[in-house]
Amino acid sequence: MAQRPIPLHVTQPVSLTNLNILPASITWANCTLESDHYICVRQVTNDATAPAETVILDLHNLNNIIRRPIRADSAIMHLNKPIIALRAQARTLQLFNLATKERLQTHSMNEDVLFWKWINETTLGLVTDRSVYHWDVLGSSQAAPAKLFERQANLEGHQIINYTTSEDGQWSALIGIQAQPGGRIGGNIQLFSRARNVSQPLEGHAATFGTIRLEGASADSKVFAFAVKQASGDAKLNIVEIDHNPANPVFPKRLINVHWPQDGNTDFPLGIHISKKYSLVFVITKFGFIHLHDLETGTPLFMNRISDDTVFTSTVDSESAGIVVINRKGQVLRTTINENTLIPYVMENPASAEIAYKLASKGGLPGADKLYQARFESLMSSGEYLEAAKVAANSPRGFLRTPQTMHRLRQAPNANGQITVLLQYFGILLDKGELNKDETLELARPVLQQGRKHLIEKWHKEGKLACSEELGDMAKPHDLNLALSIYKEANVPQKVVAALAELGHFDLILKYSDNSGYRPDFNVLLQHIVRVNPEKGAEFATSLAKHEGGPLISIDRVVDIFQSQGMIQQATAFLLDVLSNNLPEEGHLQTKLLEMNLLNAPQVADAILGNEMFTHYDKARIAQLCENAGLLTRALEHNDDPAAIKRIIVQTDKLPEEWLLNYFGQLTVELSLECLDEMLKVNIRQNLQPVIRIAQKYSDLLGPTRIIDLLEKYRTAEGLYFYLGSIVNVSEDKDVHFKYIEAATRVGQLNEVERICRESNFFDPTKVVNFLKEAKLTEQLPLIIVCDRFNFIHDLVLYLYKNQQFKSIEVYVQRVNPSRTPAVIGGLLDVDCDEGIVKGLLASVTPSSIPIDELVAEVESRNRLKLLLPFLEQSLAAGNQDQAIYNALAKIYIDSNNNPEKFLKENDQYDSLVVGKYCEKRDPNLAYIAYRKGQNDLELINITNENAMFKAQARYLLERADSEIWEYVLSPNNAHRRSLVDQVISTAVPESQDPDKVSIAVKSFISSDMPVELIELLEKIILEPSSFSDNPSLQNLLMLTAAKSDRGRVMGYIQNLSNYTPEDIAQQCIDVGMYDEAFEIYKKHNSHVEAINVLIDHIVSIDRAQDYADRVDLPEVWSRVAKAQLDGLRVSDSIESYIRAQDPSNFLEVIEIATHAGKDEDLIKFLKMARKTLREVPIDTALAFCYARTNQLPELEDFLRATNVADVEASGDKAYEEGYHEAAKIFYTSISNWAKLATTLVHLEDYQAAVECARKANSTKVWKQVNEACVAKKEFRLAQICGLNLIVHAEELSDLVRQYERNGYFDQLIDLLEAGLGLERAHMGMFTELGIALSKYHPDRVMEHLRLFWSRINIPKMIRACEEAHLWPELIFLYVHYDEWDNAALAMMERAADAWEHHTFKDTIVKVTNLEIYYRALSFYLEEQPSLLTDLLQALTPRIDVNRVVRMFLKSDNIPLIKPFLLSVQSQNKREVNNALNDLLIEEEDYKTLRDSVENYDNYDPVDLAQRLERHDLVFFRQIAANIYRKNKRWDKSIALSKQDKLFKDAIETAAMSGKSDVVEELLRYFVDIGSRECYVGMLYACYDLIRPDVILEISWRNGLNDFTMPYMINFLSQQAATIEMLKKDNEERKIREASQQKKEEDTPILGSRLMLTQGPIASAPSPGPYGQMNGFAPQPTGGFGNF
Repeated sequence: MAQRPIPLHVTQPVSLTNLNILPASITWANCTLESDHYICVRQVTNDATAPAETVILDLHNLNNIIRRPIRADSAIMHLNKPIIALRAQARTLQLFNLATKERLQTHSMNEDVLFWKWINETTLGLVTDRSVYHWDVLGSSQAAPAKLFERQANLEGHQIINYTTSEDGQWSALIGIQAQPGGRIGGNIQLFSRARNVSQPLEGHAATFGTIRLEGASADSKVFAFAVKQASGDAKLNIVEIDHNPANPVFPKRLINVHWPQDGNTDFPLGIHISKKYSLVFVITKFGFIHLHDLETGTPLFMNRISDDTVFTSTVDSESAGIVVINRKGQVLRTTINENTLIPYVMENPASAEIAYKLASKGGLPGADKLYQARFESLMSSGEYLEAAKVAANSPRGFLRTPQTMHRLRQAPNANGQITVLLQYFGILLDKGELNKDETLELARPVLQQGRKHLIEKWHKEGKLACSEELGDMAKPHDLNLALSIYKEANVPQKVVAALAELGHFDLILKYSDNSGYRPDFNVLLQHIVRVNPEKGAEFATSLAKHEGGPLISIDRVVDIFQSQGMIQQATAFLLDVLSNNLPEEGHLQTKLLEMNLLNAPQVADAILGNEMFTHYDKARIAQLCENAGLLTRALEHNDDPAAIKRIIVQTDKLPEEWLLNYFGQLTVELSLECLDEMLKVNIRQNLQPVIRIAQKYSDLLGPTRIIDLLEKYRTAEGLYFYLGSIVNVSEDKDVHFKYIEAATRVGQLNEVERICRESNFFDPTKVVNFLKEAKLTEQLPLIIVCDRFNFIHDLVLYLYKNQQFKSIEVYVQRVNPSRTPAVIGGLLDVDCDEGIVKGLLASVTPSSIPIDELVAEVESRNRLKLLLPFLEQSLAAGNQDQAIYNALAKIYIDSNNNPEKFLKENDQYDSLVVGKYCEKRDPNLAYIAYRKGQNDLELINITNENAMFKAQARYLLERADSEIWEYVLSPNNAHRRSLVDQVISTAVPESQDPDKVSIAVKSFISSDMPVELIELLEKIILEPSSFSDNPSLQNLLMLTAAKSDRGRVMGYIQNLSNYTPEDIAQQCIDVGMYDEAFEIYKKHNSHVEAINVLIDHIVSIDRAQDYADRVDLPEVWSRVAKAQLDGLRVSDSIESYIRAQDPSNFLEVIEIATHAGKDEDLIKFLKMARKTLREVPIDTALAFCYARTNQLPELEDFLRATNVADVEASGDKAYEEGYHEAAKIFYTSISNWAKLATTLVHLEDYQAAVECARKANSTKVWKQVNEACVAKKEFRLAQICGLNLIVHAEELSDLVRQYERNGYFDQLIDLLEAGLGLERAHMGMFTELGIALSKYHPDRVMEHLRLFWSRINIPKMIRACEEAHLWPELIFLYVHYDEWDNAALAMMERAADAWEHHTFKDTIVKVTNLEIYYRALSFYLEEQPSLLTDLLQALTPRIDVNRVVRMFLKSDNIPLIKPFLLSVQSQNKREVNNALNDLLIEEEDYKTLRDSVENYDNYDPVDLAQRLERHDLVFFRQIAANIYRKNKRWDKSIALSKQDKLFKDAIETAAMSGKSDVVEELLRYFVDIGSRECYVGMLYACYDLIRPDVILEISWRNGLNDFTMPYMINFLSQQAATIEMLKKDNEERKIREASQQKKEEDTPILGSRLMLTQGPIASAPSPGPYGQMNGFAPQPTGGFGNF
């Protein structure tokens, strides 16, 4: 029996668990499905520290999985955009665009949002505890949600599961559910009308809004559908109309009973969805049942279960063809209508035939075509033409909307006064939707003929017409714009372009061409536009040339078109625009542009060249044209010929000077110099100034030397002066500066000479001095300046002194440079000038301007220092305080012994270093005074060391108080250190009264590591009576130093000194290991705690510490001793010390160490003492555990009954771990911890009580422990009770099974699992493990178990068990039910003796996916069941490779077995099949079947087959060979075979089919030769068109066959006459058409071929400005107009 077609198709696109989504996250609250585009899941974990994650899955692209670290209360995705809406803290709402990563909206509500949903592409619906809001977040600038309505009381306490609105937003439905007694889920709906602002409560679980087009209605009717499952168990589907349109028929209210499965008492409708595409209603329930109803009648059509697990969300798909649901397993299930089976399925119920009829029309579904066809024919035959038209109009997929139908309706009669049936048919189609092409043309023809063009426009705008070229041609005579829009929509580009051109929309042509990809002949089009509108033509040409996809027209061609019309201006504008990229390949166009403007508008050409837009034109040609046009600057710019350049450049009066200057920068150096020479040579008067300016600007480039030579060549001194004057200030060439001095001197510009001598640094001073001396200037200032600058003072003084120019000397030292006075004085002294003159010269110069030190050095070097004494004293008297004066006076006083000590001590102005150095060899004491005065430390130390002045040095060092100097003198490298230290200790320190200076000295001794000397110093200060004896710092220093270098003195210092700091000294003693000294210091100063610490931590003597504690008897001391005893594991002594100290603070450590040491009795004493002052959990816990360890159980019970803060559970755990089970029982009993008490009772072997406690604890771990104990003791009844509570947890099942199997309790295991199958929480693992156990221990019961529970078994796991147990029928059963068809088929073949059955195997093999299994199956049947091979091949024919099958059987030589198969598949025309079958037929000599085979199927080797057949004994096979040769155009072979077997008819047919005259003529002569006149006549008839008449006449005449030839000749002459007559008629008609076409082309502006520009340029008005001139070009022919 054929399987009944299923109208739904269910697929699983994805499983959420396969995407690493946790099962706990797959819930209604965490997994949202707003549409069939996105699924949004908030990951939920038990780990609070785990990062937040939100997963977004794109169902349209399963590879697009977005994971974001988003934490929120709720997250929903937009219907179709990557926009996520987030809700945090129940009130904060935010929207983000995931693609652009921007925040779109944010808002904080005043109420908690309980539910929210996208109700359309721009608006969110928000549901709070009291109200419902709408928030337009994308469609407008609405900043906050707007309240829509208040919630009614019927939804109070309900969980809101859905909110939906109608398409126009006028109706809303809020749905909520609530748990009812008995496990039932109740539902309520609040239906709200926005227009009336009222709400209505309804009972229901799911609701939705939709539309339906009723028969005869012009608009859709709005409906509201909702489903409810009542308390009585009845389920109803309600469909009612809302907002009735009076123009539509009334939609009757539908109330339909919904069939509900018997086991679905707690099930309820979860979602309801309307498919607008098919007018169907989908109802999905929580348990995964889907109900399919007709929307118009509500009739139930189909019900089935699509999900084994609970469904929690659903949505309609975007194509309105089905729904998408998600269940708790994470399966995403897409359910769609199977269009091929829906109508056949519905029609199986005769009562639903009318529903199927309407559904097929509404959804365009197949399956009802015959019904529509029959009804149409019936109505047509009965004369009900209008009804027949309606049937045709509503036929599924429009299969009846054909030209034949329109023809029949056109022939139908119509009543008087009514419109025709055909027009009514069109009216029905227009109301329904779009017409097809044939219908559109049929309707448009009469409408346009009646002049009702507006109807065509209206229908076209509404999209009712199928646009085509024919329709556009119809509309064109009536409205060109309408025709244009039709051409565009019909994609007829050539006619669109023609229409745009006719309308003058030239700017739209290129845009349309780009969009459509059509390329018209732009050359012809441009010619037309240029003639009609030149400006538009220029714009259009530019757009063509600059097209972004590349030029669409040749630029040269465009220029030719413009020039032919005399449009130079437009051509220029066009070229400027298109050549803006300045490409090398456009050089000829650039040349053409410049050439046409230089000839017609030089100013324009000059502007173009000035903009420097082009660089690739012919520069030589343009240069010549520029020179001819008088554009000399442009001519020079483009000229490379030196002769031409020199010819043009001498005309400086016609060249702008600035441009000329810049132009020389482009020339080579040699050419520049040649041009300058030419300019001076041709007209020096006119060109000198430009030459000088050029030389000035390019001096560095041309070289000053060459320019100077050029100017000197033409003896232009003035030019030389001006040129050099412009570069001398920036030049560093010595010759330039010297030449300028010479030139300035010669032209009398002495001021310039003086300036250069003063400011220039780039002349040869010797050369200049010699020139100035020779020049004999009246004014010697330039010479003085040069000598002063370059230190030629001696030569200058000598020159002036010899020439008796004393006045010039005075001028020099007084006005030019007084600072040179010392050198002048030295020079005068060298020439033995009179002292009076020298003193007079000194007196004439201001002393402050003379460098005294240089003057003193000059005079001192000549031993004439006393000469300066009057000058120095005069300078002091004048107030000059220069240090050099005092230095000079000090030297004079020292040399003259004029009381120098007083001067050195009292005067502070001299340089002590200079004067001291001057005195070192003369008097060391004077040097010491000078150095001490200036604090010249190193010099003073050196002079005192050299002269053994250590006492003075010691006093200086103590007085100086500088640690760095102390460090220097106390360095071990100082050979005089000991002598210095003795003087410091014996003299300097006792004399000092400043403690700071003494302290610095002491620190210096310390830093220099001189402990012995330091102790000596300190004892000198402290032990001997002095003002520093009681200084604490010095006492500390003394003791610290002794501790480091001489420990034997420390104890004495401790007893003798009292002002030191005991803490610091004691710590220092500890640091250096002097523990007894430290103990004595603490003891002396009553620091008992620190003293006891020294005894414990450093001396490490607990006994001494205990004796010391007895002596002082302080609690803190006892506590410290107790801690030390505890660290030394003297536990009892430590506890006793703690008790004496009454210190319980260290209870944690005492408890830990005493517990490990087993000192429980002592610990009890300590803990009792501690409980007097502390109430700590560790104390009470330890005390309770001590009672347990010492087996003081009564005391333990009393303690637990009394007030305590002990951690009883921890104590019980510890007692349990250490084996004190009785104590643990007391602990656990006191806190009612049934779980641990049960475990404890197991150890006490009280199993019954353990089971009772486990039931109270209800913990998996406890059940497991008790079960193991009961199994070990063979208490199977109790073990089963525990096991039933374990096997409902899948994760515990495998361990439990292993435990039973390990102990060999197989039957008990099976009994346990069978008992668990009836539990409410029975799961797949239990059924699977039972099946595995049965396969191992009771294989005879396995098949029964599988048949009952295969749907609840983990089939892959069970398959492995059956394989291990060799249960082959059971294995195949599992493979089949798991859709593992491949493995099922393989298993049947491998275990054929046990598992193979033909019909089952055939049903299985057709479902396998691995094609290789087909061929294994064929091999298997060939070996095992050859008689059934044909049946198997028939089943596998659509799936197997026929060629491979044939090769396989050829190899095994079993082709005859599959002959029926070969005949059945020969229609595929496969070569392997044809060859095999042909061979078999030849072998069987079945020529009839062979003839059919070779004639109908041509995929074989014809030559090979024909060669085999032509050698066959039977003539029939040779005839077949001839046919094969004929079929493959081997005419000679075919005719030869036919002649051989005297099959002349076949030969004649072959010759006629060949179409070759030579073949026909040869056969004709053969028949004449053998005398077969019948065949001769047959040839004339069959090959009439292939035989030349002259050949026929010749043969007939030669062989006397005129009578047989005459019918041929009569027919030939008759046809010849008819042909000549027909040609004459055609020629006349062609002439008429050509004349008509020529006239039409002349009248038509564009569409014809009249656009040939063969009449030359059209005269136009003169162009403005320079373009009015003749362009110099002859009119150019532009060629013909191509197809538009």
